[in-house]
Amino acid sequence: MAASDAELDAARAALAPTLEATASILPWVAKPPEPRFPPEPAGRWQATSVRLAAAWADRPGPGLADLRPAIFALCSIAIELADSDCLRLSEALASATDRLETPGSLDDARLVTSLSAVIECLAEPGNLEHEAFSERARHFTARLQRCAAPQAGPLVRSNALERIFLIEAGECLEQMNDALDALPPDAYGLKTAAARLARQAGMLELEDIVTTAGELVRLLTLRAGESVDLEAAAVRDRARSLVDQLDGAIAAIG
Repeated sequence: MAASDAELDAARAALAPTLEATASILPWVAKPPEPRFPPEPAGRWQATSVRLAAAWADRPGPGLADLRPAIFALCSIAIELADSDCLRLSEALASATDRLETPGSLDDARLVTSLSAVIECLAEPGNLEHEAFSERARHFTARLQRCAAPQAGPLVRSNALERIFLIEAGECLEQMNDALDALPPDAYGLKTAAARLARQAGMLELEDIVTTAGELVRLLTLRAGESVDLEAAAVRDRARSLVDQLDGAIAAIG
């Protein structure tokens, strides 16, 4: 039996407070969180970080000439941002890159790896607003300070950084397993997830994971005129073995 107009009006009246309350919180729920840093200097920090990454990538060529000006610009922007973590990190970058003036410094694997990890992380979009930025900045600062003063003791990772790494590494492992289990197997997806894991592990100096993930990337790297056939038993078995090794290494951290 259809409800009468009076019954419908009564139902609307009863629901009105709930609907009004819901309507009042929807804009708040949909509203993105307030940025931690002013957009204008934060945008310049991001652009300068990208410029720094380009200079570092071109270090065998003329890139080193652009490296120091980019780092000095980061120091200046860090003062504008009024953030101690940004300032300490940019100062540590400046100190570490002072060592690049020493002949043969680019053969120092620890220095090059540390600078690569920091610079790649800074160049990632939205990194300044990442929830773990402060933790990462402090970790990178300590790591760079060790490069500038090699006699310093071993670097200790924070529990928070390890937890964040384990979450992100778990996502990479899931993507890699999904790529292997797809029909046909997804070589590009597997390679992308392995490269991402290698970058994340490099941030924490987890060299065994960096090495294994790097080997998986190389296994899936295309050469001119060639393609990776993950359906070939030998390639697929090797890829599966490397993913299993990564799974074990990550589980050991947890």
